[in-house]
Amino acid sequence: MNLKSQAGIGIFATCLASAAMASSASAMEAPVELPLRTLGTVLPMEPPTVRTGVPLPMPGTPVVEAPASGRVQEASLPQVPFTTEFPETRVAAPLPDLLGGRPLGQALLTAPGSDLAAVTPGASLGAPITLPRAEAQGVPDVVPPEVAVLAPKASGGMKSHLGLDESEK
Repeated sequence: MNLKSQAGIGIFATCLASAAMASSASAMEAPVELPLRTLGTVLPMEPPTVRTGVPLPMPGTPVVEAPASGRVQEASLPQVPFTTEFPETRVAAPLPDLLGGRPLGQALLTAPGSDLAAVTPGASLGAPITLPRAEAQGVPDVVPPEVAVLAPKASGGMKSHLGLDESEK
């Protein structure tokens, strides 16, 4: 099997996973199993298996900052919040029987699903004039313009477990 056909199979599998995910409205990930069976021809043991998913971020309502008191409404590029869940990931690598005795099982690396919240970067530009002032007969005051870049934010955490699974031989 050449590289082009493997890539085609990978794209086809991704499309199938996306279609399966679209049929399930409550799913927040597209499941993926990496095709590593071809490594068995190169490795002197069974190839590892990797099962995970592709998180599908859900956008929220854009966050628009209120203008400073006494200033004209400012132009802004709002920040957009996203929430998603990192899917559970499982990597299992069979351990070779080096001593000729009982098989050792599989080395497992698992990471349970975890929530992630993020906010995109944004920007704001304050107008160089204030609102009309009564003490100046309704004439607005000239002030220096204010420019701000709003930093992106991300919060969440991932845990992982490394162990030996003797049940899957």
